[in-house]
Amino acid sequence: MPGPSTVFLMYHELEVPGRALCQAEAGYARYAVSEREFREQVQHLKESGQRGVNVREALKFSSSSSVAITFDDGSETDLLTAARILREVGFNATFYVTTGWLGQPGRLSIAQLQELASLEFEIGCHSMTHAYLSDLDDRALQHETAEAKSRLEEIIGKPVDHFSCPGGRYNGRVAEAARGAGYRTVATSRIHANSPSSDKFALGRVAILRGLSVNSFASICSGDALPRLRAQSSLREAARCVLGNSRYDRVRSILLGSEE
Repeated sequence: MPGPSTVFLMYHELEVPGRALCQAEAGYARYAVSEREFREQVQHLKESGQRGVNVREALKFSSSSSVAITFDDGSETDLLTAARILREVGFNATFYVTTGWLGQPGRLSIAQLQELASLEFEIGCHSMTHAYLSDLDDRALQHETAEAKSRLEEIIGKPVDHFSCPGGRYNGRVAEAARGAGYRTVATSRIHANSPSSDKFALGRVAILRGLSVNSFASICSGDALPRLRAQSSLREAARCVLGNSRYDRVRSILLGSEE
């Protein structure tokens, strides 16, 4: 890959002792990194001389020793837990918010979102309702991209330039809808580092799962683990293409539930 590259990390809700997760399903919980794990990961970055930055900063590609930290959904722990830990070490992040979920139990309230933005963290959009965008017609796609963007900008009083795709469902129509809505980037769940030559409307990210060791986390941040993870992801994507989104989700839910 020519030029410097940067790994983009994808987090979701953080698990905090004594606080129930927004959803109890195994497929959701596996993405809920614990507060302790997140703190250890941030501390590892700090001690190894790496910086945690937001998407706008990462796309400058001014340093090979930085990783982009992103959060999807807009959980309350974005403000109450993640922001606090990040501020302790001087890191930034991009928080992609599902606009229509604001105010729901466990999600950011409007006031909390405004506070998060006031702390100079970058706010991005994660659609209006968390729908699978690749399944939608043009009108619904506009609702999930353009209208969600306008509502977020109205709330925080700042431009919302970055978009991430719910469930990793992405195709060319999604990219064009986001471009037409005025976004500058689209983040996917495709596993690859990003470089100056990367398509800004198909940025790669790596999901961080609960139970990840610090050594495995370090291997992701360095990029060493990405080929293996990309191969695993390709198998899942092939299964999704064969089964379709709904049937794939049902099978996945059954398999994950049987592991508990």
